[in-house]
Amino acid sequence: MPVVLISGGTGLIGSRLTRHLIERGYDIVILTQQKNRSPENLKITYSYWNVEKGIIDKKAVLSADHIVHLAGAGVMDHKWTTDYKKKILESRTKSAELIVDCLKENEHHVKTFVSASAIGYYGADGKILERKDGFIESDLPSKDFLGETCLLWEASVEPVAALGIRLVKLRTGIVLSKKGGALKEFKKPLRFGIATVFGNGKQIVSWVHIDDLWRMYCEAMENKYLHGSYNAVAPEPVSQKELILLLGNKMRNKFFTAVHVPVFILKFVLGKRSIEILKSATVSDRKIKAAGFTFLYPSIESAINELV
Repeated sequence: MPVVLISGGTGLIGSRLTRHLIERGYDIVILTQQKNRSPENLKITYSYWNVEKGIIDKKAVLSADHIVHLAGAGVMDHKWTTDYKKKILESRTKSAELIVDCLKENEHHVKTFVSASAIGYYGADGKILERKDGFIESDLPSKDFLGETCLLWEASVEPVAALGIRLVKLRTGIVLSKKGGALKEFKKPLRFGIATVFGNGKQIVSWVHIDDLWRMYCEAMENKYLHGSYNAVAPEPVSQKELILLLGNKMRNKFFTAVHVPVFILKFVLGKRSIEILKSATVSDRKIKAAGFTFLYPSIESAINELV
């Protein structure tokens, strides 16, 4: 069976993708920082690596037919100190460089390399709103922290193209899932009847359902005509207020109160991370749809109905 090597295979996206790849007949090798980890599924092999020490299992990399690079420290997990910002960047770029160097130095049979990226590449809406459907893949990166991080992240995987490997980069929006991520945080106060609207709530959220996202990764692996960057976002971006009110109606049947969290409180609690909470980012799905991809959950209503 074809082998897929996955970095970040135990995270929110990686674990879901792994499950479905197994169902599609693939064998999976997951790079992990835990030594001697035993799999629960015979279709999964765990292989030790240590990015800081430059350690990677060469045999694991060379066994792969496809590579999916998802590794990276959580952007919203900790305060953006100088050290943590460095960790956010290097957990993505140095891990990619470790895999790429292994491929450069050895004969391999890797056909496809699919790398995660993020819509943080583009920054906030500005003049882009003059364009009807928002940011497209040819737009320049933002000069803020996440824009520069995404630019370097994508640059770190670019060398695989010169090795004859088809490279696909998926710039992912806010992932909605039952298992974690943004939706989990939105749901917490709603259990107590409070729908938290950040600032004025007008900021646009470009989101994607987890089931559409893993399907995009499969499409990127299996469709030989896909190459380059694609926005992994649903067709219908939505305001943060609309999203949270739809969620409240689904969870509480209108028995909730919408509470606007002032900007100064968000800045006090989250620091520089509040920029991402308050940022409006309208991102286009035009290119991935033109490539033939169809969404199971194109609207926020369809996504919320399935997830709650």
